[in-house]
Amino acid sequence: MEKKNPMMVPRIEKVVVNIGVGSSGEKLVKAETLLGRLTGRKPVRTISKHKIPAWNLKKREPIGCKVTLRGKEAEEFLKKSFVAKDNTIKQSVFDSDGNFSFGIHEYIDMPGVKYDPDIGIFGMNISTTMELPGYRIKKRRILKKRIPSSSLLKKDESIEFIKKKFGISISE
Repeated sequence: MEKKNPMMVPRIEKVVVNIGVGSSGEKLVKAETLLGRLTGRKPVRTISKHKIPAWNLKKREPIGCKVTLRGKEAEEFLKKSFVAKDNTIKQSVFDSDGNFSFGIHEYIDMPGVKYDPDIGIFGMNISTTMELPGYRIKKRRILKKRIPSSSLLKKDESIEFIKKKFGISISE
């Protein structure tokens, strides 16, 4: 029986669900309502950083909304999201640190969610941050330390963890 070091077992740190609308107004309110229904959390508005006249975009204007999920809520939402993607994601969605992001074209692809004519159709981006236990020393306020490369999560480890945990397949 092989014992695995518990400090080398990857975990899901957070899942961020984002809907980018592109403008403020009624459409943004509908997106916030949808995110609230899907996650059970109150969404936070995302603000534009630049002025882009060609897109009619002003600086500091709300253009989207997002929700951050952690723990069991994050895992449950990821399970639903993988079902919407037919339990298959591409290997290219993983970055070198093991984090991954993918999109869902329509929220009605998720199981148990029905179309609401008052909201319309929205897609969303799902970004997942993966880490190993002990990663906090890099982010803490007092006595920040550098993490040695042997303790950093790698792309292959993250892919294996997601395959085992959620039973999904990774395509090229």
